[in-house]
Amino acid sequence: MTAPTGTELTGKQILLLITGGIAAYKSLELIRLIRKDGGSVKCILTKGGEQFVTPLSVAALSEHEVYTQLWSLKDEAEMGHIRLTREADLIVIAPASANIIAKLANGIADDLASTTLLASDKTFLFAPAMNHMMWSNEATKENIAKLEARGHTLIAPTEGDMACGEFGVGRLAEPADILTAIQSQFKKKALSGFKALVTSGPTHEPLDPVRFIGNRSSGKQGHAIARALHKAGAEVTLITGPVALPDPAGIKTIHIETADQMKAAAEAALPADIAVCAAAVADWKPDKAQAQKMKKREGQTSPELHLIENPDILKTISGHQNRPRLVVGFAAETTDTLTAAREKLLRKGCDWIVANEVGKTSTPVFGEDSNSVILVTRTSQDAWPTMSKTLVAEKLVAEIVTAFNDEDTHGTGRKRIPKSG
Repeated sequence: MTAPTGTELTGKQILLLITGGIAAYKSLELIRLIRKDGGSVKCILTKGGEQFVTPLSVAALSEHEVYTQLWSLKDEAEMGHIRLTREADLIVIAPASANIIAKLANGIADDLASTTLLASDKTFLFAPAMNHMMWSNEATKENIAKLEARGHTLIAPTEGDMACGEFGVGRLAEPADILTAIQSQFKKKALSGFKALVTSGPTHEPLDPVRFIGNRSSGKQGHAIARALHKAGAEVTLITGPVALPDPAGIKTIHIETADQMKAAAEAALPADIAVCAAAVADWKPDKAQAQKMKKREGQTSPELHLIENPDILKTISGHQNRPRLVVGFAAETTDTLTAAREKLLRKGCDWIVANEVGKTSTPVFGEDSNSVILVTRTSQDAWPTMSKTLVAEKLVAEIVTAFNDEDTHGTGRKRIPKSG
């Protein structure tokens, strides 16, 4: 096969790791697409991967030797696992089994694939494929979070029928979509040179040294948005309340607890081009936190709590003298979501609202890995299907990129949102 010239991947060396799972057959199509786009592909095939595709078929399509054994005398005499990663311009794992994800998250190197990746100083793309129950298992969620926090890029699985006869999220992304993700790694980043501010997680307003007023926000959506903006090339400042999430790699992360602290940090991060206020800020706080723990005593009436309003961070940023060119707020509503979102957009003075309905048993949102949102602008509304929070973040960032190139977000007639400073 002769590679075409002038395509996205011309001259690029892709190291593709194929692990176990029925979806491994799609890796053959991915090899073909990479080569059609001008790239060269070398492949590592795990023992599990060999159960579904053969080294011969992989070699025939890639026109390169296929590597399968860590203890190959020929390959390891040349330190093959080191050489493979050093020569690669990009590393891709497709399909990425739950097993390889667990190994990489926890530093296990017991075969050629895991040893090669542990010996690499490069970030990689990984496209999981597994049964939907394995995908939703807490261990897998934790392992995925570890890899993303280290700067590796998830190509999220899709929902559909599975080879096991069940239905759910866990299907390998289509080869064409994986190719697009690969191509994006070599393009000029759409938001290079732009500054972004993201708020994430809850705030905790202390009642006393032990108790606080807070909410159920996990920070998963806000952190995913910060990662997606960073991946698109933006210089990101993430301001996060107390969450059980690692700091995203390559992103300046500021930890706060209260709404007052978040407001101060957000204003200090200005000027910026983009602000996404995804944090679930407590609306009220005690007028005075008690210096000592409030004791519960038998026969004693419960203490009275005097609450005052917290600062409105979204409204503050929307009306700031260093206002970002695009301000995006979030609205978590329990009823009449669209109406409430439109009212909030006008009341806060922001440009967009990402609205979702919370509190339903079927769609709890808080703490979950998926989300169903409506993007509300001053002139439109767009209900998105339920998808992973990673995909919601990527879709939102794609909308932001479009806005900065094509749309007039402020009704001024400008076709492009200029960079700050």
